Amino acid sequence: MSEQYQPPEVWTWNKDEVSKFSNINRPVAGPTHEKTLPVGKHPLQLYSLGTPNGQKVTILLEELLALGISSAEYDAFIIRINEGDQFSSGFVDVNPNSKIPALLDNSTTPPIRVFESGNILLYLAEKFGKFLPEDLAGRTETLNWLFWLQGSAPYLGGGFGHFYHYAPVKIEYAINRFTMEAKRQLDVLDRQLAGHRYIAGEEYTIADIAIFTWYGSLAQGGLYESAKFLDIQSYKHFQRWAAEVASRPAVKRGRIVNRTWGDEQLEERHDASDFDGILKS
Repeated sequence: MSEQYQPPEVWTWNKDEVSKFSNINRPVAGPTHEKTLPVGKHPLQLYSLGTPNGQKVTILLEELLALGISSAEYDAFIIRINEGDQFSSGFVDVNPNSKIPALLDNSTTPPIRVFESGNILLYLAEKFGKFLPEDLAGRTETLNWLFWLQGSAPYLGGGFGHFYHYAPVKIEYAINRFTMEAKRQLDVLDRQLAGHRYIAGEEYTIADIAIFTWYGSLAQGGLYESAKFLDIQSYKHFQRWAAEVASRPAVKRGRIVNRTWGDEQLEERHDASDFDGILKS
């Protein structure tokens, strides 16, 4: 057995330590360099990357556009987090937490900045009056699940995903701890979906969009190469829901915006015609 790590009395940052996440993680906030953000022609300016958190916003925007809401047109500029774009002065002005996605709504004076993916979903749903029920019970149930996602996904991504897929050393305790939590979350969703078509009831909402980007990707085997390990096919109601959401045309479009990997990718999005010739189905 290797020697057990003993934390020092006071932790210090080893700036010379090189890892896959060296340009993403640091113990201080604020910008590292001066750079203004690009601005497109539409009132809504999105600065993001096609990760699950980034996909939440682009899927919702594409769903709004599919309803014919032209004022939901947007420009989506890529933020390459592995290269430290999120620490530019321009990005920090929009999101002082230096995390994607970040939205700037230039339709107001002064412009409104919106950060944290769940809050962006709520902001857009309220702004356009879609995908969030108006009645108190339906709205509350939708927000129950939206906030469930915001609290649960870090255990899936930063916990299970990191230690199972990314960590340079496989630590049995960490993998077991977060696998247990990931499977508990899947069971929560499966039980909820046993009696409901969608997450918050019979209506497709921002809760479905938020949860799908993380757990729907997991259902389809596209997250952490972990489908077999988690026995993901055993969650039948969850699988039924994930397949239905994945088949929506707006979801297919929104999933590839600001994505630079995979068979279908759209680095930046400024117009609906940008999807031409990219989506295969």
